[in-house]
Amino acid sequence: MSLDTNESHSQDHGISVALSGERLDAAIERLAAANAVAGVSPVFEVLDPARALMFDAEGMDVLYARIPSLEAAGFFRGSDWDYPQTLVPSLAVRTVRHGDPVATLVESLSQIRLLAVASGDYVHPSISAEHAHHFLAQVMAMNLDLLVSDLQEGDRLRPEGLGFAVQNLYHYLLRHLGYENLLEHLVAEVWRVLAQRPVQVGGVKHMVTQIAACLHKPDTKMGEVGDDALRLINAVFSPTEGCREDPGFDAYGERLAGMDDATLLQEAIAFAQAMHSTGLVSPYMPGFIRYLRTRWNALIPTALGLSYTGADAFHCYPALIHTLIDEALFAETSQAVYGLAMMLERGILYSPAVAPSLWRQLRLTLCDAAAQKIVSVFGTRRAPECFLLADVLNVLGQPLGVGQGNYPTCQSTRALSMWAYGAPADLLRMVAWAARDDEIVMRFEGDNVSSRELGAGLASEPPVDVDAVSLLTVPHLDRIYFEMGRRSAGRGEDPHKWVNAEFHGDQVGHGFSIAVDVFTGKLKDFEGFIRAFYASYHPYYNGNIPVISPQPAGIAVTDSATRFLGWHAITIQRLALDPSRVMRVYFFNPNNDSGQDWGQEIVTSTQGNGELYGEASLPVAEFASRLYVFHYDPLEMGDPATVPVDEVHRAMRLARDSWATER
Repeated sequence: MSLDTNESHSQDHGISVALSGERLDAAIERLAAANAVAGVSPVFEVLDPARALMFDAEGMDVLYARIPSLEAAGFFRGSDWDYPQTLVPSLAVRTVRHGDPVATLVESLSQIRLLAVASGDYVHPSISAEHAHHFLAQVMAMNLDLLVSDLQEGDRLRPEGLGFAVQNLYHYLLRHLGYENLLEHLVAEVWRVLAQRPVQVGGVKHMVTQIAACLHKPDTKMGEVGDDALRLINAVFSPTEGCREDPGFDAYGERLAGMDDATLLQEAIAFAQAMHSTGLVSPYMPGFIRYLRTRWNALIPTALGLSYTGADAFHCYPALIHTLIDEALFAETSQAVYGLAMMLERGILYSPAVAPSLWRQLRLTLCDAAAQKIVSVFGTRRAPECFLLADVLNVLGQPLGVGQGNYPTCQSTRALSMWAYGAPADLLRMVAWAARDDEIVMRFEGDNVSSRELGAGLASEPPVDVDAVSLLTVPHLDRIYFEMGRRSAGRGEDPHKWVNAEFHGDQVGHGFSIAVDVFTGKLKDFEGFIRAFYASYHPYYNGNIPVISPQPAGIAVTDSATRFLGWHAITIQRLALDPSRVMRVYFFNPNNDSGQDWGQEIVTSTQGNGELYGEASLPVAEFASRLYVFHYDPLEMGDPATVPVDEVHRAMRLARDSWATER
């Protein structure tokens, strides 16, 4: 033979890639033809040749080049992947590593599509290059083990060699997105997310774990990583001298028993510093707090990092706080230590109804349906009541850290945040009803509306990638909100006018302003709308009245190319001057990440401009340019005529050049 073995193998491989590419093209053509007529997609015909191409870079290049034709043929149509802006990295990791073969292949093709978007080779109507890059950075962080080590047993044993195909996918992503600065990007991404202090940090902790594993590889080529990465790793695995080398819970418990008071004090201070500087709680910390319960109870406020306010609340309600510690703080629920500390710092226990409501929560017995939901998501290492109580503390401590997950439930998530922020006893009542009775009852225009009697709301599937409070309450709230909207339909105006005040509570202003005509979808008196917003909210034009209670509002979300993505529920928290003396709107966005690029150089800020944890912010005109509905108090509105013309026209111009172009 004139060809040696390697050359022969290479030639055979080239032929097989070409054949698989031809089979893929033919399958895509059949898919496009079928979707054009019947809408019944033969997607399974596409998956077989696609899988065959996933085992090396040449085949991956073929798939990359076919992304536009796959999209045009409707490959993702009718599935969650058709809305890439709603995909969640933690769910994507679960799907690509542990899903069934079909889901794994579709998710893999979706990530190749996002790579094309992030690289600028493909423009998708509903996700920007920046968003796609953020998504892939997080997914890669959670899969770093595939990049720096051999396949785990579970991956190796997957059918049809899927584990090897997925590993090749991530090597392909890494080659395109770059080795040199990957870890720096990933570390920066973790800090960016943590700056918003989300309640759900499982994905972040997984990313930190993968970064730690990567750094321990002596031959890693991920570039230099500085103190920022080490601070994250230490916060999770070794925040104090006593657990500096991550010794394990039993060994750490033995060390605690041998520590003198001075050493215990140093441990307490180190735990508090690590927790408050990152927002992450080490699994060692609950064991330390529980140990102090029996040896040195007075040191717990120091370990929690409490100010005078928080320490005073701790000492005013000792029996309640001790019981919460005993029932809710474990290694499996470690993040609840931060929730407890922040709840005490907020001083909400001084509201007369909160302490008795927490006692009710402590004594609550979950119904079977609620218990099964929690077990299905959080497992059985602790009782369902423990997981729920832990997240009650997290939500009460971080009202602006609640996220909607991968579901169209921004209205219900916003309500949870508003109640946790301003009406915590109302939230605790909702939680008790949902957990004990599998039902929530609300009033609408004098009538009771029971979630038990209603069909599905906006979310067709129950949420899973959320905290336990949201897990139990959002399906009920979602159905009730949808029903209130149904009862308000046909009145000639936007149903939110009636629904928001009834659903969210008495703190919602009874004035209602909307920029869009409900019937035509066109702008109506847009200048009057902008002026009314300034006169209601801007301190310079409303008599210097602050936002008394956070107010629900609706925005028109756009991507970085200013394309309209949809309507979205947010909460206006406050207006204030930032450190540069620019007046900004500070708002809560129930999306899991509030740092977004809306085009026209409008980038929502989450830190550095005076934001409190969990807030996003924009200068007033930029925010007003995306606003389409808001509530206000008609008795406390200033004079709209006093708002400067330049300011009003700037907001109008930004809107008309983006989401309102066709309106």
